[in-house]
This record gives sequence, structure tokens and C-alpha cells, in this order.
Amino acid sequence: MRSGIITVVVTAAPLLTIDDVHAAARRLSDRIHRTPVITSQAFDDASGSQVFFKCENLQRAGSFKIRGALNKLLSLTSAERARGVVAYSSGNHAQGVALAARIVGTTAIICMPTDAPALKVEATRGYGAEIVFYDRLKDDRAAVARGLVEKTGRVLVPPYDDPAIMAGQGTAALELFQDVPSLDALVTPVGGGGLMAGCSTVARNLAPGIAVIGVEADTANDTYLSLQKGERVTIPPPSTIADGIRPQSPGELTFPILRENLSAVVLVSDAEIVAAVRFLALSVRVIAEPTGAVGAAAVLAGKLAVPRGARIGVVLSGGNLDPDLLIQILRGT
Repeated sequence: MRSGIITVVVTAAPLLTIDDVHAAARRLSDRIHRTPVITSQAFDDASGSQVFFKCENLQRAGSFKIRGALNKLLSLTSAERARGVVAYSSGNHAQGVALAARIVGTTAIICMPTDAPALKVEATRGYGAEIVFYDRLKDDRAAVARGLVEKTGRVLVPPYDDPAIMAGQGTAALELFQDVPSLDALVTPVGGGGLMAGCSTVARNLAPGIAVIGVEADTANDTYLSLQKGERVTIPPPSTIADGIRPQSPGELTFPILRENLSAVVLVSDAEIVAAVRFLALSVRVIAEPTGAVGAAAVLAGKLAVPRGARIGVVLSGGNLDPDLLIQILRGT
């Protein structure tokens, strides 16, 4: 009998898989909207591409955020849900968690910045959540939320750095590929990275050769800089009209996924974002908030390195736009 040395190589399981996204889709089925995918000849003519808009601006609570929030809450045990939840957000995650809490029959405390859009604050309250305000320039929002968790025993529901959140957000891309199987590029906004982490995981599994492109405001370019450096970079609190993509650093869990899956991150100015919101409203007849329109802005401004006529899937991530700001944008003032 011969003896020898057996080497066992243990590889870590991936943090997020397409099976996780499929499981999230089953949990969310019949609880959220399957949002439409629309096209616009006017937008195609202006951009030189064939664009397919995944309209998460028409989702429950007005954005894709309900996908991750509800998947997270449905993944908790009944005992955990009974304790209630805590979240922090400038608006759309706040609304998503507040509505998800109501759907599953629990309560939510949401930490929101003092400069959060009034429309999003009131909507969050309208879903039944309690709001605790913090100063974006002085306070660490995650620390404020952790303090509430320690004090109350509630469960933290992060805006992006959580596998269940990322899997839920990825269901938007899963639906998009089911409706439009053949795409040359997938474009989404990038804030903390939860939406893109989930969507890029789907894209790399269903269409490995596709260009996966994230979009940031040029003043909120933390992921762009992080990918250039090869590690997470922290920037000062950014100023941009796109209030939903103001994190100062990509997520600890999302960044490795983005680094693996993304083809590029492109940057758009606030002027380009405003132009996209205006074009979508007047020519496509779709209302998108500035954050929700950054992908459209990148396509409209010719920022994507894709051939003319390319088939591009663009996630319009949200539509919670303050009426006064919309009027200002439409008037061009």
C-alpha cells in the first residue's frame, strides 16, 4: 500500500451568485412590480444607439430599492423581523425599507441626512417609518445607525453592503434579460454599488461578453477612482444633483464584485444629468430623478465606448423627483 500526501484546495464561495438572484426573484414574486422595458425612437436618434430602458422609476416606492430591502426582510427569521429594523439613506433606500417593513408587518427607524429631499422624507414617513436625522457633513451615518441598533436591538438593513440586498437589486437585470435577451451593454448608476453588484452578476452569467458600465457623477467619483487605484478610495462628501449616488466610498462587499465584473465606470456632469432628465421627460414621457437618469445621461452624452447602433440596456433606477426641481429642469432655469 502506498502512502502519500493529499492536498485539498479550499476555495471561498462567491459572495453573490446568480442562484442568489433567482432565489430573491422567487421571494419577491407578486410582492413588487415587474417594471416595463420601454424604447424611444427619439432617444435612439439622439444617442445613436438602440436603448432599452428598465423603468425602475415605476417600481413600488419609486425606485429599485424595494427589491433589495424586501428580499433582506424576507430573508430574516420571524424573530428578527419582530425586533424591527434600522436603515440609513438619503431617500430611496429609506422608502424601500419603510415600505418593506410595512409589507412584512414590522417597524422601521430610518436615519436620513438633514438635506434629504423633502419629497423622500415625507414618503418615508408616509410608509410608517420613524426618522432620525443626521448631518451629512459632520456625522458618520453608519455609526448613527449602529448606535440605534445597539440601543434598540433592531436589525440593520444596509443600503448596499449586504448579500441579500445585492441579490434583490440584481432581479432588475434578471427581468431585463428575460425581456431583452440580446444586449451589447448594460448601464446602471453606481453609488454604494449594490445595484451594479447584483446586475453585473446577472450580466456576467447570462451574457459573459457584454460590456457592463457603471455611471457616476463626476463630483462623486469614488468608484471610478477606486477602480483606477485597485482599492477602495474615500472622497470628501460630494456635491451633485444626483443625491442617490453620494457615498464617499464603494462598499466593502460590493467593490470586489464591481472590480471583477465591470468593463468601465464613466463620469457625467450635473449639466449632462439635467439634460437627460429633461430629455426623458419631454421626449420619452418618462419622469426620472437625477440619480435615476445618470445612465441615460452617459448614453446621451456619448460617454460609452460602444459601436454606433449598439443595443444598450439602461436601468432608470428611480423616479422620486421633487416637483419644484422638475419644474426648474423643464424650464431650463
